[in-house]
Amino acid sequence: MSGRNAADRRERVCRCAVGAAALVLIWLGLAVAPAQAQALRGDSAAFTVRNVLVDRTAATAAQARELALADGQRAALRRLFERLVPRSEYRRLPNLPESRIGDLVENFEVQNERTSAVRYIATLTFRFRADDVRTLLRNANLPFAETYAKPYLVLPVLRDHGVALLWDDPNPWRAAWGRLTPFGGLAPLVLPRGDLQDLSDINAEQARAGDDPRLSALARRYNVAGVYVADATLDTNDAGRAVLQVSLSLYGGTTGEQTVVDSYVANSGEDSDALMQRAALEVTRGIEERWKGEQLLQFGREATLTVAVSFDDIVQWVAIRRRLADLAIIRRSDIMTLTRHQAVLNLVYIGDDSQLRVALAQRDLQLSPPAPDAAIPGSEAAVWQLKLAAGAVDAPARSQARP
Repeated sequence: MSGRNAADRRERVCRCAVGAAALVLIWLGLAVAPAQAQALRGDSAAFTVRNVLVDRTAATAAQARELALADGQRAALRRLFERLVPRSEYRRLPNLPESRIGDLVENFEVQNERTSAVRYIATLTFRFRADDVRTLLRNANLPFAETYAKPYLVLPVLRDHGVALLWDDPNPWRAAWGRLTPFGGLAPLVLPRGDLQDLSDINAEQARAGDDPRLSALARRYNVAGVYVADATLDTNDAGRAVLQVSLSLYGGTTGEQTVVDSYVANSGEDSDALMQRAALEVTRGIEERWKGEQLLQFGREATLTVAVSFDDIVQWVAIRRRLADLAIIRRSDIMTLTRHQAVLNLVYIGDDSQLRVALAQRDLQLSPPAPDAAIPGSEAAVWQLKLAAGAVDAPARSQARP
């Protein structure tokens, strides 16, 4: 009996030793060979295209489905290209054969479908092979971006006969924004609900004046990076056509305050409501294109930045590593040293340091200049500080944004 107890004790000790070793390996992650360690590249949400509608009729349901899937993957790839590539380059987008498009698809899923004997209707989601798409675009010498912006709130203010409208009903300018169809770009926008809390937080004149405390409070409540105030004035030109002047001002975010002014003139037969609808779409595209222009990947420029990463526990460390792995601008994150609450990483990235800071901020990572007493262990060199932003959670759900 005592022999069995001794054997049991030895077995328990062995199991504990193995478990402890496993925990150490999990904690240290890639620290076994710190100079060679690299973060695994995650598949970015930028390469997933949702809500692709297909509708095909053929001799049989099976043939209709096959044709519909081919239509869907071509449409999804086009939407992906338009998401990543600047609008000025759309004319140069490659026109690929079906077999080549299929090679780029990682997988797809059916959100819903209906079939008959000869017809197939469905809504699909396609996930594309990120590295293959990047290679295709680079080989075609097409510039592209894939860094998502955090969502921004849009406040559509309309000046009508000297009165500024925001939450008022009717406000045809706000209604035009509400009718926009989400297109899944890199710079998502959110339209506020217009509930009692919104009315209490800010009015039209305060929005036009850029009331910072009120705009900041609104941004915090909607959990967005900042607020766009789309201040529009409707008028009539000498030819009797409606003219909409829009002053778009950004408050908050990573790029600082900025204002863009554009005018839109009604086409022949276009009423003021249709004009506002077209203007809202063009303003949205402008926001998207400015973001893409600032985040274009610069593969010809590569730099290294040494950062000290602070974290409270292994959960935060894993969250930080996942975020770094999801950023295309970061080619490698080599672990130099690792302790229970701090790691020193060499970030190898493409582009310039301002793009790096913006990309990190979109993933709730705060990069700060070197503190006076911050140095790499064993050297006199100052080191930048990187940490998870307060209130950040791992793998945050992306906001349902419009448009």
